[in-house]
Amino acid sequence: MRLATAEINLTALAHNLAQVKRFAPNSKIMAVLKANAYGHGLVTIAQHLNGADAFAVARIDEALALRAGGLTKPIVLLEGFFNKADLPILLANNFQTIIHDENQLAALENAKLDAPITCWLKVNTGMHRLGIAPEQFEEFYSRLQKTANAKNTINLMTHFSCADDVDNSKTVQQITLFDNLVNGINQAHCLSNSAGIIAWPKGHGDWVRPGLMLYGVSPMANKVGQQHQLNPVMHLTTKVIAVRNVAAHEAVGYGGRWQSDKPTKLAVVAMGYGDGYPRHAKEGTPVMIAGQRYGIVGSVSMDMISIDIGLNEHNVKVGDSVTMWGPELPVEEIAQCADTIPYELLCNITPRVSYEYQP
Repeated sequence: MRLATAEINLTALAHNLAQVKRFAPNSKIMAVLKANAYGHGLVTIAQHLNGADAFAVARIDEALALRAGGLTKPIVLLEGFFNKADLPILLANNFQTIIHDENQLAALENAKLDAPITCWLKVNTGMHRLGIAPEQFEEFYSRLQKTANAKNTINLMTHFSCADDVDNSKTVQQITLFDNLVNGINQAHCLSNSAGIIAWPKGHGDWVRPGLMLYGVSPMANKVGQQHQLNPVMHLTTKVIAVRNVAAHEAVGYGGRWQSDKPTKLAVVAMGYGDGYPRHAKEGTPVMIAGQRYGIVGSVSMDMISIDIGLNEHNVKVGDSVTMWGPELPVEEIAQCADTIPYELLCNITPRVSYEYQP
């Protein structure tokens, strides 16, 4: 029996997808499932997103895993293909590809394919990561129209860099640049990630790309999912494996970096960075036991964490369930305590954590 468990609430997932539709009622939904569906389980999550119009992944192996799992919806490769040898695989599996640079476009033009592939032309409007330069747009669009290896439907895409910050004008600049480039072109447009969906309705376009918000987590700075009526999908739990007395000034854990100034009790829980919990979580990072908040103390170890439960007036005992994050303890809060972002915490869950899917 595994002690560390990620309980995945599929009802919450369905609720969050419905919330995406409420934010962007006139857009189709491309559900982003990269990185094992943000740590939630790629195929199972996809199987419970029937209301999505398409799926998006980062790598071809993720797309192949979805097809092997019986998923038939359109699948978009957000980074495109990396080798011309991938193109027959894309065609055989009905994958759609991003085109974001000259190497990809040339490989597509020179390929010998039995049928055309659906392409998304990605424009760099200010993220400066992937995407063609705005001044390349007309050339690339024209070449995609001419090649027999691309379908006539050439979807147009960009990506926001600062959409999580409502006070930053960068997103408006990106929307304006994109709109000016594609003005008059009758093709589908896709601009908005989760933050764009929530905060920038002018960027919704024909398609939106929800990722983090599907899993009930806020993409906005200093917010939690519940503030957007999103429900956390993952509830990460473990068990208390020991309760022990600690005398005043006894050093606890590796490096002895924590000492209590008075006698107290510690609950040792079966969770650590070997399960994906952040090693750099600060002293006082909360956990919940029987509805009560307690703070972690000492170093996060590979397999264990110590929790200061004080004089234990609530009678914490071996075998009690411990919430590391979940509906009553937002993962956004834990991320702040570890100086990171919730994306990283969710994606870092390791294979030794048991997954339990709940309807």
